[in-house]
This record gives sequence, structure tokens and C-alpha cells, in this order.
Amino acid sequence: MEYVYGNTPGFLHSKKVNDAEEVDAVIYGVPWEGGVTWGDYTSCELGPKSMRLASGRYSGFLPELDFIDVFDHLSLGDIGDVTINWNDSEETMGRITDFTRNHLWNKDVFPIGLGGDHSITYPIIKGLVEEQGKKVGIIHLDAHYDNMPAHGNEKYARNTPFARLYELEGVRNESLIHSGIHGPRNKPEAGRYAKDAGAVTITTRDIREAGSIYEMADEIYRQASTDVDVVYLTICSDVLDFAFNPGGPPDANGLTSYELLTLIHEFGKKGLAGMDFVEVYPETDVNRFSAHTASNIILYVLAGEAKRRQEQRK
Repeated sequence: MEYVYGNTPGFLHSKKVNDAEEVDAVIYGVPWEGGVTWGDYTSCELGPKSMRLASGRYSGFLPELDFIDVFDHLSLGDIGDVTINWNDSEETMGRITDFTRNHLWNKDVFPIGLGGDHSITYPIIKGLVEEQGKKVGIIHLDAHYDNMPAHGNEKYARNTPFARLYELEGVRNESLIHSGIHGPRNKPEAGRYAKDAGAVTITTRDIREAGSIYEMADEIYRQASTDVDVVYLTICSDVLDFAFNPGGPPDANGLTSYELLTLIHEFGKKGLAGMDFVEVYPETDVNRFSAHTASNIILYVLAGEAKRRQEQRK
């Protein structure tokens, strides 16, 4: 087994790479938890290692998706982790942007970020905008808006990244789709901030009552892809009901694992520039259920990407 660092293997048995050009898709970790923690739900700086370790149980074979083996179609590499500065969140945001811009967004590769807290999504997308100069739509799957202007004096906290993205030239706010929003841990002003910015809200109730999960996937993607060049996917673990994410906060009325995996597989088939999965809490995820979920999430997106490429070749 090849190790990325220490006793940590490459995600899903992927080979260690120093250059993303060697593979079709690349994993990178962002072991950062910075501006704010909440109660017992901390430790997501350990998320990349936890997810890599849990992934060792899995192949790329998904019999429920037309018996596809993802790795018959796509090669996967693991480029390791972004270096961070625990004492300086602004410097860390800059390091994430520089890493993604210089090692990922300038390559013909599908990048997959493992968080870390949700603050990492802003500098990742900033790197995309700066490197490629493209207009970006965002599918944001989360229980919460994460769009507060600041946490105290901290602009780069886990509950602020979408406030920063509303401000980022290159992101079309009308194509920023807050999807799966639910629960009273949202503040009333968060919905107003989204509306004022022009962003779209789709709640778990909207998804569940749409009639067809496939029609809802089409609609979310349609809105995210309107008048933009590329669509980026970001997933917080707590978009899942806590029955499916027992290591995370007790957010009821979330998506089931079937609903989430079906949505993101459809998004992958339609075309994504990249993705991240954030907010896994190893200290409370004692059975590593959330860490194991990461493998399923990423395989379902990659299976969609593989099918998209197959369709393009026809």
C-alpha cells in the first residue's frame, strides 16, 4: 500500500501523485478548522485523514449503477494536503487558493477536496475564478446557509464562506443554489442574506415534495448552470439527516443517503468542474460512519463523471 503521509493511505487506494496531470481525478485534503467551532462538534481538521483511512474498505464497483466500476473509466490520484497556518486564517485562505490555482485548476483534472470546515470552499472557488477566469455556478448542499457576514471579527469562519462567495467576482449569485437547507439552527437573517444576494434556496421539503428526485436534480442543475461557464459542487455532511450522519450535529429532517447520492450522481452526469466534502468530525464520529460516507459520495459523483465522458465519446 502506498501512503500519502505517515500511516495514511491514498484515498480509495489511489496512488500518490505530485502532479495532477498524471490522473483524471485528484484528491487533496484541507485539514483546517479555524475561525469558529461549536460545542462538541469540532475536530474536522482531522477529517482528511479519517476519510482516507475509512476509504480503504472500498473498491470502485457500484452494482446499483449499471454495474459500473469507476476505476475502469477514471484514474484517481492523491496529491496530499494543503499546508495551513493555525495562527492565521487569512494566510491559510491564501494558501488554499494558491494550492488549487497552481496545482489543480490549471490542469485538465477533476479536483476533490476533503475538509476541513466549510470555510475552505471560498478559497477553493477563488482559485478557480483566478486561474480560469470563468463564471461559476455553485450547488451548495447543506443544512445551513453558512452565509453570515462574520463571526465576531473573523471573516473566514465555517459559517461565513457564502457571504464571501456572494462578494466574489466570477460567481453568479443567481446560480448559487443553497440546496437541502433545513432546521432551526439557521438564523432568520441567513435566508434574507441569501435573498438579498440573489441566491436561490431549495429546502429539504422542496426536494422531498418535488415528486421526482430526478426532476429536482435537473432543476437544481439547470439553475446552477444558467449563464455560467462551470458548476462547482460543495457538500456539508449535515445536509444528511443525523440518522445518516450520526457523527455530526443532531439536525433532523435532513436528506437520506439515497436522496443525496441520487442527486449528486445526476449532477456528475451533467458536468461539474470539481467538488468538496466538508465537516466530518472524527472525535464524535466514533464508528467513522461520516468518514465512510465520503467514499460513497465521491464514488457516486465520479460514476456520474465517467458516464458523462462515455456519452461525450459517442
